[in-house]
Amino acid sequence: MMQMFEDRREAGRELAKRLAAFRGADDIVVLGLPRGGVPVAAEVADFLGAPLGMQLVRKLGVPGQPELAMGAIASGGVIVRNEEVFSTLRISEDELQAVVQRERREMERRERAYLGGRARLDVAGRTVILVDDGMATGSTMHAAVRALRASGAARIVVAVPTASHEACALVGGQVNDCVCLSQPEPYYAVGQSYLWFPQTSDAEVIELLDAAAKRMAGARQA
Repeated sequence: MMQMFEDRREAGRELAKRLAAFRGADDIVVLGLPRGGVPVAAEVADFLGAPLGMQLVRKLGVPGQPELAMGAIASGGVIVRNEEVFSTLRISEDELQAVVQRERREMERRERAYLGGRARLDVAGRTVILVDDGMATGSTMHAAVRALRASGAARIVVAVPTASHEACALVGGQVNDCVCLSQPEPYYAVGQSYLWFPQTSDAEVIELLDAAAKRMAGARQA
């Protein structure tokens, strides 16, 4: 049965309830996948009283069909390939590398814009709750998980409001826990679970990350 969400913020509040066991823990870090995952993650981080950061990852769209993922890249040089898409569409290595370079430049741009000079949150030895607004194929989340493992995260919990059964199966086997509120069948797109699903802007991501940093600074001074 499909659960409908008003928007990403409401989805985040509902997701936070399922993660209540982590509330107040001092080793928790909440990371959103930009851009759409950050508004969801912000609600989770606020509810849990945890720091909010981001895990940069970019889908690698098929040339001429950018909505179809042939893989994903994440910070730290991680590249995940969807071998089924590669073999079916006969995508060449040159075509892959052209998309990788383009998406890597965009990932670097976002890091500069979103962090605004702040250091990335340190995940080494910590429990990371990795949040997105949904998972269709799971390829971007797969890349994000691999990057976090390489960064030394002690425990990874993937949390999404909506996902396909296939994505949950793919990602669930790679993490300590996978929390998903709704798995519609058939699964067409992440947006099918939202009444309001506009693109998240760079400005919104920056505002949410800045607000979370100020919240944590205030908590430390209290």
